[in-house]
Amino acid sequence: MEPLDLLANIGLAFTVATVFAFLAKTLKQPLLLAYLLAGVVIGPELGFAWVRNREAIELISEIGLILLLFIIGLEIDLKKLLGAGRPIIVAGITQFLLCAALGFGFAWLLGMALGGGRFDAIYLGVTLAFSSTLIVVKLLYDKFEITTLPGRITLGVLVFQDVWAILFLALQPNLHDPRLEIFFSSLVTGVGLVFLALGASRFILPHLFAFVAKIPELLLTTALAWCFLVSGAAALLGLSRETGALIAGVSMSTFPYNVDVIAKVTNIRDFFVTLFFVALGMKIPQPSLAILGQALAMSAFLMASRFLSVFPVLYAMGNGLRASLIPSINLCNMSEFSLVIAALGLGLKHIGADLVASLTFVFAITSVLSTYLIMYNHEIQGLLAAGLGKFGLKEFGPTEATADKTEEENRIVFLGFFREASSILQELELLAKDARAKAALRQILVIDFNPVVLEELGRRGIRSLYGDVSNMDTLHHAHIETARIVMSTISDAVLRGTTNGRILHQVRHVCPEAQVLVAADTVDAALELYEQGADFVYVSRLYSARYMSDVIVHALQNGFQKIREEQLHKLKKRREVVQ
Repeated sequence: MEPLDLLANIGLAFTVATVFAFLAKTLKQPLLLAYLLAGVVIGPELGFAWVRNREAIELISEIGLILLLFIIGLEIDLKKLLGAGRPIIVAGITQFLLCAALGFGFAWLLGMALGGGRFDAIYLGVTLAFSSTLIVVKLLYDKFEITTLPGRITLGVLVFQDVWAILFLALQPNLHDPRLEIFFSSLVTGVGLVFLALGASRFILPHLFAFVAKIPELLLTTALAWCFLVSGAAALLGLSRETGALIAGVSMSTFPYNVDVIAKVTNIRDFFVTLFFVALGMKIPQPSLAILGQALAMSAFLMASRFLSVFPVLYAMGNGLRASLIPSINLCNMSEFSLVIAALGLGLKHIGADLVASLTFVFAITSVLSTYLIMYNHEIQGLLAAGLGKFGLKEFGPTEATADKTEEENRIVFLGFFREASSILQELELLAKDARAKAALRQILVIDFNPVVLEELGRRGIRSLYGDVSNMDTLHHAHIETARIVMSTISDAVLRGTTNGRILHQVRHVCPEAQVLVAADTVDAALELYEQGADFVYVSRLYSARYMSDVIVHALQNGFQKIREEQLHKLKKRREVVQ
């Protein structure tokens, strides 16, 4: 294929994908479904055959797959995983094992092959055991249920599923030769690569990243270089490149820079991942009644398997009906990662195109249903609980008040940390004998990209994240949706890549319940920010650091409303010679 033809095909893929994405957005459906449908329309199997040479697009889309797995690895925080609560750990381990075992049995009922070079039963059991992190997290985030007890359990299970996926990817290339020595060799190779990557992330990478951290663009380049270096090393060792990308991400997951790297890589990843799912849609064959019937049966089995594998385990551990049923409902969908595993299996000739087609339809069906299941999860839980109550199962364990109580952390967020913020923090530290000021210090989170500042904050016991506040994805991945006060004390004259007005609108989108404090250089600029909806505008030459520390402590309990009205009235009366 000529280069110009390749560019034309990529442009066509994105144009059609965009049209269907707008349609999906209007119908409140996952965008991944739109990309699959775009591939069906332009592909040679079911569509108009506008793109005949799909191999070239598939080659480029593999980059998106590598970046997707790199980000998944970055989000697997091993420290948090090991320190998770007992219900999350037990549910995370047993959910996959039980679902996979039930899946093998279901595959046997369907008469699927296992042996003779075909592994349909294994792939069915594994792929139906994973749920979609992208869809579930997005829907829970929109409902503000990320920090509830059922939300935390759901997220914990999803993280464990990612770990199970890593293990399967390491074994996948050797399924055709499952001898013990081959399995052991693959395991040793994978573990060896993990230890090498973790060793580099412990003794080499921290110094390298600390050196480049003050240059956000170079930080991104360095992170991507590490991703493709480990991915290439995995390929040389006989593992998949995707496994290497996962390992690269996991090795960086505890770095203070991972939030910023995720935020920046996400935009690049989305470009290539769109092509991946369009290319996957192009492979969907003509659906026969048998394939559609099989997909419907698989979808029904998937949802039943979630209740059979999640609810009994959580309920037996004393979590009650509500905290046991809602995670089961939230997880009733198939993961986009399952399509990745199936696509790799098709490339390895482990499974046929018919099974990939069936699983693609399962993804579509369960993704659409999941949108409504999570939207009405509390109502569905109420109906199920009423039915289970007739069999003697009652609500117990954490009460509604204690189960959904958000931890008092990340309640005061500094976006950027320069001289003014440093002075305000110092005043809060000097007031630490006051109980309210001491409580405020415990709830502070700082997001900044100066590693020297973050190191000093760490010594003082102030929580901090490396991140570029001009990037909206940074705010999403920093999980500040429960913040009470979000502050930007750096004026527009110092900010780079953003403005306080833009920050105000971004924070309103990410955490609409938060009170937002932004900075201005002039009185006119302050009045304009008030008109845009700021709760308080900080003009450094008018307000002392001591005054601001008192304002923050007061607003944490009582809000900015009264102070806002007073300061807005005073600003309107000012008639300065030089603004």
